[in-house]
Amino acid sequence: MNYEKTVLRVSQISILLNALLTAFKLAAGIAANSGAMVSDAVHSASDVFSTLIVIAGVKLAGREADAHHPYGHERFECIAALALTAVLAATGLLIGYNSVRQLAAIGEATPVAPGLPALIAAVISIMSKEAMYQYTKHYADRLDSGALRADAWHHRSDALSSVASFIGIGGARLGFLRLEPLASLVICFFIVKAAVSIASDSLEKMVDHCCDEKMQQEMRAVVGSVSGVNNIDGLTTRKFGNKIYVDVEISADGQLSLAEGHRIAENVHSALEEHFPSVKHAMVHVNPSEETLAPTPMNKT
Repeated sequence: MNYEKTVLRVSQISILLNALLTAFKLAAGIAANSGAMVSDAVHSASDVFSTLIVIAGVKLAGREADAHHPYGHERFECIAALALTAVLAATGLLIGYNSVRQLAAIGEATPVAPGLPALIAAVISIMSKEAMYQYTKHYADRLDSGALRADAWHHRSDALSSVASFIGIGGARLGFLRLEPLASLVICFFIVKAAVSIASDSLEKMVDHCCDEKMQQEMRAVVGSVSGVNNIDGLTTRKFGNKIYVDVEISADGQLSLAEGHRIAENVHSALEEHFPSVKHAMVHVNPSEETLAPTPMNKT
């Protein structure tokens, strides 16, 4: 699976669906006299902007290594993910702020109950945005893409916003005006919580955090299965964006020729990259096994 092409395809689908959904919700909100649905349409429009950030981040991250960036540009995607989480957190806090204002304003004016089209639009929005969340998150998990994961949560935040709109519109039609702002306050919490989680994951990838213990054990098993490897003297990993660099020390027969030792190291290198697609490079150092070292002759005087 081509990383950049897959992310771009998912992003293009997101932009198209968000544009259609924005137009649909805006028309329904105006026709049904629903301020909540018009606000929801604006939220969907903002998702187009977030997806454009994903595209820009992935494009930059996919650039080849150069003299100034010999290890590549993968961390640009982490920067894009952090930018998206900032937008996501701001969205959640804005929803919370508006909810408090709505609660304070209830009773100051007699609102006009929104029409049924707004309620139908909210249901369609919830289903479509949740489907977009599941679709985007599926590829975010497969590719371990922080930017896509953040964009997926933008879709879910829109779905949650539509849930609040549905509750608010239905409540207003039934005379319960406080339902929407109370639901929005709960939604604010979940959106901000998701933003913090995604930001934490992106920061880990930017500070050379190691892989989890399970993956390191799997790597040790792969290295140990390579013919000629007598022992694994050390293995360290570091995440570089969504890629992994591995440094491994192995022991081999000390009587082997330099060419044979090099061949074993190449086999270890290839095995790691073959079994773990996220491994961008493996540095292999070969030590002679102690039991195969010939004793050093003593000088006679």
